[in-house]
Amino acid sequence: MKTTIGAHERKYSPAECAGIRTRKIEGKPKDRDISTSHVERHNLTMRMGMHRFTRLTNAFSKKIENHIHMLSLHFAHYNFVRIHQTLKVTPEMEAGVSDTLYDIEWIASLIDARAEKPSRLKTYCKRISN
Repeated sequence: MKTTIGAHERKYSPAECAGIRTRKIEGKPKDRDISTSHVERHNLTMRMGMHRFTRLTNAFSKKIENHIHMLSLHFAHYNFVRIHQTLKVTPEMEAGVSDTLYDIEWIASLIDARAEKPSRLKTYCKRISN
């Protein structure tokens, strides 16, 4: 997106706001509580935490499966491993899901448990002809 201000051209400028409509999408929130701030904060956290979501980057996934796996790792780390400054605990501990503090090795063990077992390697014998 390019906008022109005077004689100068500015790239990546925010667009002008044409209007705002608030509406309930899920649940029964009070109209005064409808806001995009939670979603915007979540988007910022993802952009700051994963290089593939930063702007103007060449870090990306060629396969959708790899992209989904990266998101899963991020969310697992964010919710079960990372101690948040304001909470002083992980979000899962704050929500009462568990009182255990997990680590990266725990996430790796979950991945290993779900991975397919490697098949036996076939022997390869190259015959040399005279």
